[in-house]
Amino acid sequence: MSLPSHAKPRTGTGPAVRARIESFTSIAVFDIAGPLVAYQLLRSHGMSEVSALVLSGVFPALGVALAVIRHHRLDAIGALVLIGIAVGTVLGLASGSPRLVLVEGSVPTGIFGLVCLGSLWTSRPLMYRFALEFIGPDTPKGRDFAGRWQYAGFRRVFTVMTVVWGLAYLIEAAARVVIVEITSAGTALTVSKIMPYAVAGVLVAWMTVYGQRAKRKAERAAAARAAAAQVPEPPAAAL
Repeated sequence: MSLPSHAKPRTGTGPAVRARIESFTSIAVFDIAGPLVAYQLLRSHGMSEVSALVLSGVFPALGVALAVIRHHRLDAIGALVLIGIAVGTVLGLASGSPRLVLVEGSVPTGIFGLVCLGSLWTSRPLMYRFALEFIGPDTPKGRDFAGRWQYAGFRRVFTVMTVVWGLAYLIEAAARVVIVEITSAGTALTVSKIMPYAVAGVLVAWMTVYGQRAKRKAERAAAARAAAAQVPEPPAAAL
């Protein structure tokens, strides 16, 4: 006898919810609110734009450090964030230009876009690798997912996704540079902290719709092949 859905034990629901809350809190504090508030406070106390921008970059770096402590490893995104902060800090302090400090946001974004497009020449495109890592390559679902690579339609879906993500992030990186050049440092900092999540949200929404559409198309094709296989052959003509 099956239990009602509300009475079934929800294994892993609590930890999963807590993990999401921790992730959103970390983003809000270390990636968005922290740098913006720190910049405004430092500027209001007479600190230069370059110094205020460099010090506000401590918050994202601290967020990456806490993630490393929590997960005992530095992932690729965290490494790119640290590289961007380091590049912006060195360029800004060496030149005294706040614009060069703000360029740091374009560094990891542009690198990620290039890595996406470059992965098209490897055995597996980057978005497929991310999806497999998210599912878990050693789980039954992950092994089933990996087995679908043999189908051309499946490969095409992840190739298209990787191209779209790569181009989108290169465009975002270029847009950030333009915004830095035509707006004030405070405005550019605000945009640079919000834009990545807006772009990622749009891409995830598109990927979900595109993936579901491709899945339905594949299911219809499989059903058509199965139906064709069940059609009996016409009897051979009598000799």
